[in-house]
Amino acid sequence: MSLAAAEKAKSEPQAPALIDARRTFTWAQLDETLNRAVNAMLAVDFGPERRIAVYARNSAETVLAYLTSLHAGVSAAPVSSQLTVEEVVYILTDSGADLLFTGPETLDIAIQAAEKAGGVRIIAWRSEPRAGVTAWEDWLAAAASDRPPPTDMRPLTYLQYTSGTTGRPKAIDAVAATMPRTETVAGLFEALRAPNAFNVTGPNLVVGPLYHNAPLSSVRQLAGGTPIVVMDRFDAEQALRAIQEHRVATSVMVPTHFQRLLALPPEVRARYDVSSLQRVAHTGAACPVNVKAAMIEWFGPVLIEAYGGTESGTTNMITSEEWLAHRGSVGRTMEQFELQVIGENGERLGANEVGQLYFRDKTGRGIIYKNDAEKTRAAHREPAVFTLGEMGYFDDDGYVYITDRVSDMIVSGGVNIYPAEIERVLLTHPDVLDAVVIGVPNKEMGEEVKALVIAKDLAAPPTHEALVAHCRTHLAGYKCPRSIDFVSDVGRNAIGKVNKRSVRAPFWPTERTIG
Repeated sequence: MSLAAAEKAKSEPQAPALIDARRTFTWAQLDETLNRAVNAMLAVDFGPERRIAVYARNSAETVLAYLTSLHAGVSAAPVSSQLTVEEVVYILTDSGADLLFTGPETLDIAIQAAEKAGGVRIIAWRSEPRAGVTAWEDWLAAAASDRPPPTDMRPLTYLQYTSGTTGRPKAIDAVAATMPRTETVAGLFEALRAPNAFNVTGPNLVVGPLYHNAPLSSVRQLAGGTPIVVMDRFDAEQALRAIQEHRVATSVMVPTHFQRLLALPPEVRARYDVSSLQRVAHTGAACPVNVKAAMIEWFGPVLIEAYGGTESGTTNMITSEEWLAHRGSVGRTMEQFELQVIGENGERLGANEVGQLYFRDKTGRGIIYKNDAEKTRAAHREPAVFTLGEMGYFDDDGYVYITDRVSDMIVSGGVNIYPAEIERVLLTHPDVLDAVVIGVPNKEMGEEVKALVIAKDLAAPPTHEALVAHCRTHLAGYKCPRSIDFVSDVGRNAIGKVNKRSVRAPFWPTERTIG
């Protein structure tokens, strides 16, 4: 291909391109493997959606599955490796995926989910032979050739899932900021090679799970010619070791990563050279001011904070230098958007007045949830003017500050968790009469899940262990309550609504009821 991997395979064939804990792909090896994988994918008889799903933990193969789909003009649906069979079945069915790529850690659930969804073929790497499963290595070996495949097909975007207040994940096509809109695959990869705004060069370190939007950006960086180093799972000292060993220039982290890095003993932190870092983007959750200040003091002014959502892309951004002058801000609004702060009566507010944050998408698109017109409508106050569900204000210099959350969403360790999904499961337990789920403080994760439960028999409520076990059969572990309080009233009003802010308030030390 006349793409980055092919060019690097000629100009620096033995230089490392893709590194994980098990092996290193040079640019020459990556180019050959990618050609085989793309040719194999082009030979698949896809359905109308031309979709694969990737349900796997971080690895070089996980990166290759995503990268192959980009090259082949096939849409990929990232699936959290923590999801249960039921949750995976829903995404496979809703997305119309024909192939499911997986690894040894997730294979058992993948097999069950594919069988229940029906018509989904599994390709698994580094796994023991299983009936109905094609080995990744055999799939590559069976490819027609390792010759460069065509690049004139139309590229397709990722189909990304974001949970909704109704409890079921909703699909969105990746926004243009995530996946540039081009006519051909060749055009897409040319766009991905464009110089970045911060003129950063050097390897990227992947510390977050690749099913999340921010870490997934590393695949596009690799497509543009940037080497990447993939951690199977985050370990603070291992991350520092990787930064030093590979002279890492960029990474994307969440505040929980910062907390764990700062928790290392001073002598351990001092052991590693992090001077190669040129940009560390952080996103996913609010970062405590003292934590961010400590990270800037340690890493230098290389932190870039991005605020936004998978549905919208980044709406606000702030550099370290700007943040030091406007501590606690998430930055000015990006050029593509116009900020609107709306008061209780629908009026536009001015500087330093707290209201609900809305953004007008100047392209006219706004947020579009696939096959869900009602959820799309609910996110907007007028066409192309949407909210991410948070309260805040802007100062006299135009810097935005988040003060609270309108929506019920819980953000724990940078992961969005939606109470309605958990409540729906709790209410199926035979001993539960009613349940409300809220976020409460957690020093490391920002927030954690708490359930307030009314038992059918107040004198003999179910045990905490029984309810958590019930949740775990239907939900990923990170969604299950960390604590459960048995109560006689969950605060419903006459029409059955619950004011989550008032329910959360007793558990928080200030008027702010989010992490």
